[in-house]
Amino acid sequence: MSEIKPSLLDFTQKELMEKIKPAFRVKQIFGWLYHQYVQSYDEMKNIPKALKDELAKKYVVNPLRIVNKEESSDGTIKYLLQMQDGKTMEAVWLKMKETQLDSNGEVIQEAKYTICVSTQVGCKVGCSFCLTAKGGFTRDLTTAEIVAQVVTLKRDNDHKHNRKINIVYMGMGEPLDNLDNLAKAIEIFKEDEGLCISGKRQTVSTSGLSNKIDQLGKMDLGVHIAISLHAVDNDLRSELIPMNKAHNISSIIEAVKRFPIDTRKRVMFEYLVIKNKNDDIGSAKKLVKLLTGIKAKVNLIFFNPYPGTTYDRPTRADMVAFQEYLVKHGLLCTIRDSKGIDISAACGQLKEQGEFSSAKERDHLGGKTESELK
Repeated sequence: MSEIKPSLLDFTQKELMEKIKPAFRVKQIFGWLYHQYVQSYDEMKNIPKALKDELAKKYVVNPLRIVNKEESSDGTIKYLLQMQDGKTMEAVWLKMKETQLDSNGEVIQEAKYTICVSTQVGCKVGCSFCLTAKGGFTRDLTTAEIVAQVVTLKRDNDHKHNRKINIVYMGMGEPLDNLDNLAKAIEIFKEDEGLCISGKRQTVSTSGLSNKIDQLGKMDLGVHIAISLHAVDNDLRSELIPMNKAHNISSIIEAVKRFPIDTRKRVMFEYLVIKNKNDDIGSAKKLVKLLTGIKAKVNLIFFNPYPGTTYDRPTRADMVAFQEYLVKHGLLCTIRDSKGIDISAACGQLKEQGEFSSAKERDHLGGKTESELK
């Protein structure tokens, strides 16, 4: 395995200006990184060779490489990405809206996309319904490894730097468990001379680390927050999310009430609906009571089955009845149809592929397994 180096994507523009002189070179490099999505120093045409050679000794450009990608029938693309240490994780390219054309075939609105970003290899939380948790926790991602997911997927889909895109930190891992690297990545995405992705277009999804919700709020990064609630009583939530014993529902709700929210926006509550567990109207009643006084939006999510799980997917009729009860009682509520379920790219289905599971994935690595590559 080659030497592991930090990446240029690890740094804000201000930090790079402390490392690289003169300052105008940093602006040029930032353009190559975030406007042209270059993968190597050779592609940085207007940077002097001596500077490129000096930087190459200390930093890699992009710390990730695409090992495999699978495309769903709905246009979702799941990427298997490998890091310098041979570890892998997944990120997902989601098409949210199709391109709209007028009667003459001219584009009146471009397709809209969201990137689902991972923050860890594996996860510490251990949710009983989640495939990511089955492999345990390996390590946090660096800031560059978080940033590079967006750069890599935008490059691979020829998505211009100035086209709007949304980021959801809903991939592998608990984002607030890697708060420092997450916060820095958020700031790098917001850089005016980089990708210029505002906090309003970034959503941090958490299993409910109430103390870290407070810490994120105090950073005032302007991001949205999504709470993976999934249950309305602590017994069931502790079964689904073991850390609920340390961060119970009431502590999460109180932290959410303290979180700075744009007055035009709502706090998103993710509610994974599992057949015969939390899909009844009694649970809907408790959810309405629990969210009283919070400007909330509830996303109902179908449980996505995977081999070996003991949980079942709810019926659409029960989902609709649950939604109708919430709406009738004043809650904004949507049913989120799972994207990419046919390629295991939906919520709770992402995982590190330690020994790559298909011949196709091994082919992308020259027939080698991850352990052989190290």
